[in-house]
Amino acid sequence: MAAGAPAAVVRLWVIAREARRAHVPLRAGPGRTFILRFAPPMVVGALLTIVLCRAGVVDAIPGMWLLLYGTGVVTGGAFSVRVVPVMGICFMLAGVIALFTPSSWNDIIMAAAFGGLHIAFGIPIARRHGG
Repeated sequence: MAAGAPAAVVRLWVIAREARRAHVPLRAGPGRTFILRFAPPMVVGALLTIVLCRAGVVDAIPGMWLLLYGTGVVTGGAFSVRVVPVMGICFMLAGVIALFTPSSWNDIIMAAAFGGLHIAFGIPIARRHGG
């Protein structure tokens, strides 16, 4: 949760910067669409994190995070370049794996997904599509 807030701020800053560079208002068009599609799964993830922690079901949190993040990427990137929703599906698959494997694997799965998938998909997106 502590890392989520700064990550959200950084992501909003990047979106605002890209919108300014493209001369597109952030509150209209693609920026608004992305926020409306990406934000709900992130808010749900934050709320479910609290609920699962209170219930003592912390082993399910990494899988839930990956599933909801992937859902946000798929829906937020639905009208983006084709590779963005594919990346979201990969996050969702990682979430399924995290839910159905031993909880001792969760750190490795989270690192591989959040670190590895962002790098693996981010480099080609940056090279081919400018960011």
